[in-house]
Amino acid sequence: MSESVVASAARLVVKVGSSLVTNEGRGLDHQRLAQWAAQIAALAKLGKEVVLVSSGAIAEGMQRLGWRKRPHALNELQAAAAVGQMGLVEAYERCFRTHGLHTAQVLLTHADLADRERYLNARSTLRTLLSLKVIPIINENDTVTTDEIKFGDNDTLGALVANLIEADVLVILTDQPGLYTADPRKDPGATLVREAIAGDPALEAMAGGAGSAIGRGGMLTKVLAAKRAARSGAHTVIASGREPDVLLRLAAGEMIGSQLVARRTPLAARRQWLADHLQVKGAFRLDAGATRALTEQGKSLLPIGVTEVIGAFQRGEVVSCLDPEGRDIARGLTNYSAEEARRIMGRQTSQIEAILGYIDEPELIHRDNLALL
Repeated sequence: MSESVVASAARLVVKVGSSLVTNEGRGLDHQRLAQWAAQIAALAKLGKEVVLVSSGAIAEGMQRLGWRKRPHALNELQAAAAVGQMGLVEAYERCFRTHGLHTAQVLLTHADLADRERYLNARSTLRTLLSLKVIPIINENDTVTTDEIKFGDNDTLGALVANLIEADVLVILTDQPGLYTADPRKDPGATLVREAIAGDPALEAMAGGAGSAIGRGGMLTKVLAAKRAARSGAHTVIASGREPDVLLRLAAGEMIGSQLVARRTPLAARRQWLADHLQVKGAFRLDAGATRALTEQGKSLLPIGVTEVIGAFQRGEVVSCLDPEGRDIARGLTNYSAEEARRIMGRQTSQIEAILGYIDEPELIHRDNLALL
């Protein structure tokens, strides 16, 4: 059996579920938080950079508000998250301080990571925190969103953060030993999947529904998170957070839980992310020469190859590239706004500065920011 991918990882995203940080939903389990802080501090001493995605805010809010059952009304869930977030961050800060480490609270929504400018800002902030040896503690900004609470999707958030910071491994810690071939509660013949390829459709068929009454994410969200993380080349480990010193043992190379291995290079994964997960703001229609340059020669898109600019967009937003027949052949991040692109389309790169009075980049879309469809 191969070694755990955590052993060679330099940068990790660790996601801990509600059941691992709360007393069965009755507020935070401070002893468990202290254990996670101790393990992450030990990883930091090994030279590993760690980002922690932690559930528990709503459960802590429920405890503080005296609620025994998780409410269904979104406004009540948001209120519980707002109250509980205070206690969650306060507790983590206290635990990490005993190890001489600073923490930082980062609240994100899926929209933050779909908007290119906010994505780059979040990426820059997290990378700076890691360079300062600070432990970022990330949660979804439940107080201003609705769909994130409804689906309890911190697994997906963990994968998005792994993509964001180009982590080597996403570790999803849960109250289950890992992914089984079938639901072990119903099928006595179910066996633990020790290692598989992230994104294998068979894994989704194996995954069951949501588990505990407090947490909202089931095994399927974890399998899909692994698939998403693999788009940026990150491997995923799904393991039981109830295993003693699970993070340290994984870092020592021990195989625990299910290891879902990424089979894509980071650059290819970035292009896949561009193609699949960002909202398209407009389009460039290309001539035959530019179409060949993109699809056959792997080149950047230059202004001279564009015959039409469609839509309204700003620099850094995602646009489609259409062939002469209007077929969507690629997507990428534009270096120029729609207004600027209309002024320089069909022109040589050498003419950009004369037309606009400045030149940001020689290409409309650089090939590293381009995804062929």
